[in-house]
Amino acid sequence: MRYMLVIYGNDEDWTQRPEHELAPIMAEHESFTEDLRNAGALVASEALQPSPTVTTIRLQDGEPLLTDGPFIESKEQIGGFYLIDVADLDQALEWGKRLAGFEENPVSVWPVIEM
Repeated sequence: MRYMLVIYGNDEDWTQRPEHELAPIMAEHESFTEDLRNAGALVASEALQPSPTVTTIRLQDGEPLLTDGPFIESKEQIGGFYLIDVADLDQALEWGKRLAGFEENPVSVWPVIEM
């Protein structure tokens, strides 16, 4: 089964923190990614640009309306994700717990609908 591990955070956490604070977290991400790869569980992973670069599209009166920024008003935005393929939810939760343990931000584990 595939699951998406969604990382939430505040844009300021990444754009205003000094490099010496970010380096250990990035090293953990590299180790985590390699462990997922070695376990055969990694499908994809990406970090996302800060929320001011987002454009949201929604229909208004049947026409697409484009607005700057993310859909929701919140200090926490989606900052990145890992798409994994594991046997079951228990395994996905174990990977999610490990990610949340060094990420210092909330992590959601979302089952993917197989199409």
